[in-house]
Amino acid sequence: MHMADALISPAVGGTMWAAAAGVAAYSIKRAQNDLDEEKVPFMGVMGAFVFAAQMINFTIPATGSSGHLGGGMLLAILLGPYAGFLTMTSILAIQALFFGDGGLLALGCNIFNLGFYTCFVAYPLIYKRIVGKEYSTGRIWVGAILSAVIGLQLGAFSVVLETFLSGKTELPFGTFLMLMQPIHLAIGIVEGIATAAIVGFVWKTQPQIIEKTTSREAFGGTSIKRILVGFAIAAVITGGIFSWFASAYPDGLEWAMLRTSGKEELEASEGIHQTLAAIQEKIVLLPDYGFKSQEPKTKVEGAEGEEGWPAVEVETTVAGLIGGGMTLVFAGITGMGIYWLKKWKKAPTT
Repeated sequence: MHMADALISPAVGGTMWAAAAGVAAYSIKRAQNDLDEEKVPFMGVMGAFVFAAQMINFTIPATGSSGHLGGGMLLAILLGPYAGFLTMTSILAIQALFFGDGGLLALGCNIFNLGFYTCFVAYPLIYKRIVGKEYSTGRIWVGAILSAVIGLQLGAFSVVLETFLSGKTELPFGTFLMLMQPIHLAIGIVEGIATAAIVGFVWKTQPQIIEKTTSREAFGGTSIKRILVGFAIAAVITGGIFSWFASAYPDGLEWAMLRTSGKEELEASEGIHQTLAAIQEKIVLLPDYGFKSQEPKTKVEGAEGEEGWPAVEVETTVAGLIGGGMTLVFAGITGMGIYWLKKWKKAPTT
């Protein structure tokens, strides 16, 4: 559900940049309350894992479409809403800047759609109310699935609203809405099940992580080495190998656009759109998770039955490993900066 710049106007893009920046500033302030030396590396590792997981599109049967995990709900549950939102921001920034996944003008929209609704709406209003303080496998599964589905539904609606406010007549509000919501409902159910399974595993392995995060407590010396190593290994395997098995079908947004306008992509207008596209082209290291010398990858209906799937490609592995590593560093530096800011504020003055 990564929006391209062509989908939004400069006014909408600028407004959403300001909104995302405001939420990020608020998150930096509030994250200081429960961020400690144990959670900082956890932010980096979880960022790398979600980056890798987003590379794997899974097929939605009988639709000719695919989806991928957003990861916002998982980050909110394991890191808390503030650290979770900042980690998602790190992931989306790395994807846009170095892989061309999502536009620069649309980055604020993508951060808001994938991070805000999950971390600040679905997590506190749905997941926490269902799970409460009576932790159980059943409560975690119900809470994770419902919150993931509703978070993605809100994000999908936000995409439709942003294109409407941008005056994209190629995507009529009613038609686009009636395609976006059902396909992302299916994607949300899969994401909810995956989120519930991962959270359930963490709760059984090291329940203190879930309990302390839910109650907004610092990890406080709780050793999370096993969980860190586990997610780090999963990130490497997912980005380096499992990414070969990504569905070749268009994702939910592309699918809805194709059936609404007849195109998976809209043409960008002149001016700031072209300027930002030129800047992005110069910055991007591995466009569309491939080498620059190669033709851009395309997603076509029926591709899963064709020769060449799974796509065992070295550039996909390189992109997964480099992207995961960059996200780990970026999210880790963000967490470390917040942690040192917290220590600096508490340091006695002379």
